[in-house]
Amino acid sequence: MKEILLCKYGEIILKGLNRGHFEALLEREMKKRLKTAGAFTVTRSQSTLYITPCGEDADIDEAFRLCRKVFGIVSVARAAECEKNMESIKKTAQEYLPPFLAGCSSFKADARRSDKRFPLTSPAISAEVGGALLEVMPRLKVSMTKPDVVVMTEIREDKAYLHAGSFPGAGGMPAGSSGKALLLLSGGIDSPVAGFMMAKRGVTVEALHFESFPYTSEQARDKVITLARELSEYCGKIRVHILSLTHLQEVLRDSCDEEYFTLLLRRSMMRLAERVADSTYCSALITGESLGQVASQTMQALTVTDAAVSRPVFRPCIGMDKEEIITVARKIGTFETSILPFEDCCTVFTPRHPKTRPELAKVEAQEKRYDVSALEEEALASLYTVEADAFAEG
Repeated sequence: MKEILLCKYGEIILKGLNRGHFEALLEREMKKRLKTAGAFTVTRSQSTLYITPCGEDADIDEAFRLCRKVFGIVSVARAAECEKNMESIKKTAQEYLPPFLAGCSSFKADARRSDKRFPLTSPAISAEVGGALLEVMPRLKVSMTKPDVVVMTEIREDKAYLHAGSFPGAGGMPAGSSGKALLLLSGGIDSPVAGFMMAKRGVTVEALHFESFPYTSEQARDKVITLARELSEYCGKIRVHILSLTHLQEVLRDSCDEEYFTLLLRRSMMRLAERVADSTYCSALITGESLGQVASQTMQALTVTDAAVSRPVFRPCIGMDKEEIITVARKIGTFETSILPFEDCCTVFTPRHPKTRPELAKVEAQEKRYDVSALEEEALASLYTVEADAFAEG
């Protein structure tokens, strides 16, 4: 009896003539991810990736965990493969499925018959498999409405597959299918969620983090790298570009009206991000902003911020409240790192009464009080890059 994983596609099936391109991207990403779990073959047929272990070093438990985090996959099932005849199917059901039913009081047998040449109908297959299971687990009850477990028999082109239900995958589109964008990654809760949500749409994510030593610490920087590594479980390897804003922030503090400090800083951050995006071939910027969450995220403030750059700025959290964002952060495993109590450059020199309804002309007048270009060039010269990869060996 051979156990494999059945990974079923999501919206890729709607891609028409381009479907093969998306399938190839998905298959390539799956092969890359599975390298850390041992030797597996990956094949595709009928809107499904078949993940088959090869050799004793293949860790199917780890492969199952990894497959559920691959964008483009909507469900993953551990399944037993057998020959396409009822004798083999019933025997496999009796040998493979009982551990999945342990502790359950009821079940339902279901079937899908992709190969219409198979002599039995789906209801007849279900009845045969259900009867075979009751022979070895007579205390189980059959429930057609609220079973504890649904066992599934799938009759496909070459083989039959039995499993005890599918588990949700990451969904979305395959990595790299929608271009590349630069995520402004702070140490907070929101920006990792924004990166995850855009990666789910097939965007390859690079990250930019602003530090302000000595006002921010090495622990704050390490926290951000940890967040990027946690994100990489879904996104794949993330290059984190880091630059210093210390001198820029000190000049802003000393040169400008306090109420404009955050807006001026945000505009410089966006311009610097666009410069980094130029050098890394990123077509858009990503931020974790949510409308009205803080003073710099009012509609007027965001308009002034966006006026500093020409690239699209994606804000996937814009209509979410904090609880909704936290729910996603918990789901993807970044929340506990995000709430570690280390500084963020955006909290340095925070104004007591920030401007919430700024006018672009007045903000630009503030920028004439200091040499914006020189300070941003100085900040850009501090740039260095760290790679964050949850799948790196060692």
